[in-house]
Amino acid sequence: MSDSTSQKRAAAARALDFVQNGMKLGLGTGTTADLFLELLAERIRAGLAIVGTPTSERTAEKAGALGIPIQELDALGTLDLAVDGADEADANLNLIKGGGGALLREKIVAASARRLVIIADESKLVPRLGAFAVPVEVIAFGHGTTRTRIVAAAEKLGYRNLAPMLRTKEGRPFRTDSGNVIYDCPFGVIADVPALAAALSPITGVVEHGLFVNMASALIIAGADGVKVITRK
Repeated sequence: MSDSTSQKRAAAARALDFVQNGMKLGLGTGTTADLFLELLAERIRAGLAIVGTPTSERTAEKAGALGIPIQELDALGTLDLAVDGADEADANLNLIKGGGGALLREKIVAASARRLVIIADESKLVPRLGAFAVPVEVIAFGHGTTRTRIVAAAEKLGYRNLAPMLRTKEGRPFRTDSGNVIYDCPFGVIADVPALAAALSPITGVVEHGLFVNMASALIIAGADGVKVITRK
């Protein structure tokens, strides 16, 4: 097992401390979230009673294979807790998510939870967000025109020469579980995360973006020196 995988597993294990019997859980998507699912399944086999709702078809499939009870979000309503990973996080608990393509459903689930706990290895904690391109999910119809509007909005905030890249898979545009496409936007260092998030949200054609602001309540980071929990200031 690599150091990164060991750290992700340690973070996932710490997140189990937030889980209580009878909870309704949001189940995240990604490699770190997968490890949480595996550990959660062990607890369920030992008698823990929870029900989860998945943030992607991939997570639904894995949860089913592990024997984790799942229901649709509308059937559960408000969730007690959501546990998910992140592509980048800062000390203020601002996040970039969506590298796995599930950002829309991840954000809906996060918004439906009383608490969002993010689990990650230490490489994901950065002083300033932006080394990881921000995924922006857009309607497939006229997506090239939406790209133009994203670039124009970025320029107004001082991000010059932004070149959003249409995400592809096997030579074709990548499609999300909701049938949309994604543009990965390499902003570089993001000076003001809330301002950029506010500028992207109202763009015609944009369904959602991968900036998660004021959503996470705790960030569990595992590194060579152990596991630490960062809570919102």
